[in-house]
Amino acid sequence: MAPDGTARTAAVPAAAPVRAGRSEGVSSLQRLARRRSSIAFVMTLPLILVIAGLVAYPASYAIYLSTLNRRMTSNIGIDNFVILLESETFRMVIWQSCFFAVTAVLLKALIGFWLAHMLHHIPTRGQRKWRGMLLVPWVIPPALSTLGWWWMYDPSYSSLNWLLNAVGVPSVPWLGQPWWARIAVITVNVWYGAPFFMIMYLAALKSVPEQLYEAAAIDGASSSQRLFYITLPMMQNIISITVLFSLIVTFANYDIVRVLTNGGPRDLTHVFATYAFQVGILSGNIPRGAAVSLFMLPLLSVAAFFILRGVTRRNKEIM
Repeated sequence: MAPDGTARTAAVPAAAPVRAGRSEGVSSLQRLARRRSSIAFVMTLPLILVIAGLVAYPASYAIYLSTLNRRMTSNIGIDNFVILLESETFRMVIWQSCFFAVTAVLLKALIGFWLAHMLHHIPTRGQRKWRGMLLVPWVIPPALSTLGWWWMYDPSYSSLNWLLNAVGVPSVPWLGQPWWARIAVITVNVWYGAPFFMIMYLAALKSVPEQLYEAAAIDGASSSQRLFYITLPMMQNIISITVLFSLIVTFANYDIVRVLTNGGPRDLTHVFATYAFQVGILSGNIPRGAAVSLFMLPLLSVAAFFILRGVTRRNKEIM
């Protein structure tokens, strides 16, 4: 290097084009990102409008209806909600809805995981056959399949009671007593929804790397240890999202309860959807029926908050 600093001054002009090129590259990337985001927004705009029309507007209108009186001529604020909470029947509906949804979702998750785990270890050719057969309950329309279950539960010609009588067990009043009716409704919901859990969990099991199981087997891990330390941790997010989706659908279930028990006996098997229909449509009190349906929102919001928070926390730990 020259003592007069010539080399240092010569290096400065050489660095300037590099900085300029970098700034131009960054600006072009920013323009490209903005252009792509604009194109993405334009392409998703029809879907956003459909969601706004089919979800946001009905929800807003339901909130508005719930503040009206029975004749829908004046605004009464939250009086419909207060009247419902003071009703013993509606408090029973809240308990029944929570019991029905939580019990059915837990059973569907357990049975679906067991079926998926069994199918995962069947050869591919045989797996297709069993997968197709096990998906049949989920493919059949729920109202039609529930009608078949109603015939099996009917006290006059119940096939289930006929089988029980054949082995010396007395007949069961499936739809005549509250707890048996609750068990009957939950059984049909589990029969219908377990295949959905099975197919979701089977897809998650397929995504677990086999190298993890091989390494665990080399280390001497048992089957239960592989299940609790490899399979379940790798499937946690899929399990959480599937449970949340099923919880929302089960809370809003209408077909099974309506066809099977119609809320009986003595309104003890009603869920939010069927009770809202009875109050709003059959009894002609549409604002109060809207208020009944809105009671699902805080319950599902709490469940969604905790489940999605767990998913977000696990994603951050992975990253």
